[in-house]
Amino acid sequence: MLVGNTPRRVAVIAGSRIPFARGNGAYATLSNADMLSAAITGLVDRCRLRGQRLGDVIGGAVLKHSRDFNLVRECVLSSGLDPHTPGLDVQRACGTSLEAAILVANKIALGQMDVGIACGVDTVSDPPVVFGKPFRDLLMRAHRARSAGQRIGAFLGFRPSHFKPVFPGVNEPRTGLSMGESCELMAKQWQVSRAEQDQLAYQSHMNAAAAWQAGFYDDLVIQHQGLTRDNNIRADTSLEKLGKLKPSFDSSSGQGTLTAGNSTPLTDGASAVLLATAEWATAHQLPVLAYLSYGKQWAVDFATGHEGLLMAPAYAVAAMLQDAALGLQDFDYYEIHEAFAAQVLCTLKAWESAEYCRERLGRDEALGSIDRSKLNLKGSSLAIGHPFAATGTRIVATLAKQLAESATAKRGLISVCTAGGMGVTAILEKA
Repeated sequence: MLVGNTPRRVAVIAGSRIPFARGNGAYATLSNADMLSAAITGLVDRCRLRGQRLGDVIGGAVLKHSRDFNLVRECVLSSGLDPHTPGLDVQRACGTSLEAAILVANKIALGQMDVGIACGVDTVSDPPVVFGKPFRDLLMRAHRARSAGQRIGAFLGFRPSHFKPVFPGVNEPRTGLSMGESCELMAKQWQVSRAEQDQLAYQSHMNAAAAWQAGFYDDLVIQHQGLTRDNNIRADTSLEKLGKLKPSFDSSSGQGTLTAGNSTPLTDGASAVLLATAEWATAHQLPVLAYLSYGKQWAVDFATGHEGLLMAPAYAVAAMLQDAALGLQDFDYYEIHEAFAAQVLCTLKAWESAEYCRERLGRDEALGSIDRSKLNLKGSSLAIGHPFAATGTRIVATLAKQLAESATAKRGLISVCTAGGMGVTAILEKA
């Protein structure tokens, strides 16, 4: 329980993930359970947790088959942890595993448990493809039939069109627009140029390639299916190559700026982080990399056109800074998920706008600019890839290690936009 009314500090102990892979590639035959089990098992082995009971394992996937109704618990049973360890599935689109980390942290802070794992996974190679509602209705009528005649009658309604598969939706139900189309509108509203987007994408690839070359990811990523590195990274890309790509979401008007190069690729992968009290870490002879000190969620009214679909992190960060009594410039690292280069740039411009901060965020003045040399220093989603629910804990582990390795850094900011006009953000502080 709490000591008085003071929450306990929550330590980030370690992270583990499999290499992120281009969709329909290295992991084409794997399920979410296969990948998430591998990521959790890697963490279990690295931290010598085999046979141990943890307070909880919380995570999830965005694209999930009905067979995976208890995905995280099943992966716990395959991980080597004590089978008495519970598992919980959650889903907040691209913010799923960061949300999971906040949920685990809250349980630890409140004294409900001493240690837990947050995790996430997604595959675009094994999506939950189903048949349309007319065929499902026909099958259910046959299932409910009380006689052979009724079953036969149900199947007399069969049509060849029933075999047309229905793939997972990529459009927002409220607007009918894909995330890319929505972000294209944001780029136009905030006057974010193609050159700015390509520059940010180029830097993401260069930073990720340099981090791998320097060995930064060696103890965060485990080999899987013969893959030893993220295979989305383009170390040989250039601004010239990026500039030759055609717009992906608005090619008809000639005004499109989002391309395959400055948007996240379709990716498979899984990641996990271990969170605990410092006392638990000491007792288990494990280091504390950083502390997860604040978290915030927000949502915006995108359906009426009042706000851009992916602008919720601008609000969440502003509110979180107020909670923490910090300014936007009080960070040594900024880990902003690169759903699209344009999304990152729109958010940065929003924080720089005194009018936006006053009218939308309720601030007296602009939050201001960040030092771009502190942004996504080890690469981010544009280069590394974005298995939707796995991105949050990838970022937590990356940021925690950066803080641990720095002699001077004090804290880092995490920001993740999600479908449905939501955002999840967090602050990590040096141990």
